[in-house]
Amino acid sequence: MRGRLLAFAAGFALAANAIAAQQATIEHGLGRAAPASAASLRLKSNCALVLDQEGQRVLYAKNDDSVVPIASITKLMTALVVLDSDQPLDEPIKIRKEDRDGLKGTRSRLSVGMTVQRDDLLRLALMASENRAAAALARAHPGGTSAFVDAMNAKAVELGMWHSRFVDGTGLSSGNVSNAQDLARLVNAAYRNPLIREYTTDSEYTVRLANGHKMRFSNSNRMVKSSAWDIGLSKTGYIREAGRCLVLQAQIAATPVIIVLLDSWGQLTRIGDANRIKKWMGSSSAHQPAGFAR
Repeated sequence: MRGRLLAFAAGFALAANAIAAQQATIEHGLGRAAPASAASLRLKSNCALVLDQEGQRVLYAKNDDSVVPIASITKLMTALVVLDSDQPLDEPIKIRKEDRDGLKGTRSRLSVGMTVQRDDLLRLALMASENRAAAALARAHPGGTSAFVDAMNAKAVELGMWHSRFVDGTGLSSGNVSNAQDLARLVNAAYRNPLIREYTTDSEYTVRLANGHKMRFSNSNRMVKSSAWDIGLSKTGYIREAGRCLVLQAQIAATPVIIVLLDSWGQLTRIGDANRIKKWMGSSSAHQPAGFAR
């Protein structure tokens, strides 16, 4: 009897080990097995994801399924909906009182009564994270702001962003929520549009108003000016409830990657995290196989 029990236990252990080995193989094939060097990548952002854009393999993840406010990362979805609507980009839109931020009280250089082309509003919303520009774009949508928000949520479903919800086009509300996995899908979709790539990576832009006046705006992400980075798409975000957020598409160590950093505290923390990822990928790519994950 004792011999049979020992034989059964040994057989059970072998089967368990085989299942574990099989699962590890599957996870590695899906890009879910972390390289040893990932343990040394201590990011300050509470949620993070690094994705090999071509192979769709997760290279690093930290709380990537946590649903959190996303602040102005929202404006990437705003841009997709504006461009999907096929409204004339050269159409002039007048800034109205209802475009002002009544939630956070943020200021804007776009005064009520100014007339700005839709194209310029889109560029300012993406590059300078201009809230009044984003609000005007949503309000000028067919059916108004409510129809625009409905279109944002419909687009999220289309992209498979099952854990995301949008309530405005600016990101000022903490009701705009998502997780790092969903935002990687959003960045991937936005990157396919050449206008979004251009507008999010412009270092600065001068708007020429109908009255002849000129206004210069700068990118909210100073990394786009750095020669050390090859950035194809960039968007920052901040409200108190979301912390400081950053999403990027960039070429690092000859690999196109999507980086999502959420809920980071400290003025320079998200930039520091991005640079830590860049350094980590540069060093690990010489010693690790092509596919690795958390």
